[in-house]
Amino acid sequence: MYGGGGVGLMSTLADAALNAGGEVIGVIPRFLIDKEVAHARLTKLHVVGSMHERKALMADMADGFVALPGGIGTLEEFLEAWTWGQLGNHAKSCGIVNIGGFYTPLLAFLDRVVADAFLTPEHRGMLLVGDEADDLLNRFLTYEPPVVSKWIKSSTFMPSPST
Repeated sequence: MYGGGGVGLMSTLADAALNAGGEVIGVIPRFLIDKEVAHARLTKLHVVGSMHERKALMADMADGFVALPGGIGTLEEFLEAWTWGQLGNHAKSCGIVNIGGFYTPLLAFLDRVVADAFLTPEHRGMLLVGDEADDLLNRFLTYEPPVVSKWIKSSTFMPSPST
């Protein structure tokens, strides 16, 4: 399942899955169909009214969330799914395939967020990372969400000195 577009990396992956006999489900807002970016050969294409509806339906239908290299839309949708997990809205795996180190700068930033006490180490640990898809999917098999409060007490905030 993915956003249902007929362009970019995810479209290429959808084509490969379809060509191998797999099923591919897309969820796309009407305005993107009107711009002619919907994938034409998907097993099922859900058309929704907005990006918010798209993300909600995908989150409801998904067994987990994976980010491959992509742009700000990929990052925005993935981080929202991870945030929903942190808030306890779901207990699904969230992971990044760090192909060629693409997400290494983001992972370093997230470590800084933990160091500056804006994110607990347990919630940082919710983000699973693999250099290859198989590695990440194996981590999904044993994932258990942490049992920890989302909220960081203000008394724990201690930013690290800037360098």
